[in-house]
Amino acid sequence: MDLENQARIKDLTDKYGKEDLIVVLGGAEAEASGLAAETVATGDPTFAGPLSGVSLGLKAYHMFELKNDVDADIYEAQIGMMEMVLNVEEIIEEVKTYRK
Repeated sequence: MDLENQARIKDLTDKYGKEDLIVVLGGAEAEASGLAAETVATGDPTFAGPLSGVSLGLKAYHMFELKNDVDADIYEAQIGMMEMVLNVEEIIEEVKTYRK
């Protein structure tokens, strides 16, 4: 997760509190998605960004997990093709690792 997005998420959490926020990820690789989920949950593990040492405790979900919660036509148009070429289960399991 880039430094700019870390700062945005930290600002939103400061403004709205963690109880009213979730983070929706869309990464194509399990490792990258897991790293982003870890960053918003327990802090930046690379100690390089605004969330270094900052445990926000936010819950992250990958877009694949929210398939049944969004308009089916939009999901299919925007994400459907990716389901066929990515390891969906691996990505979801990696993101779930950091959700309590």
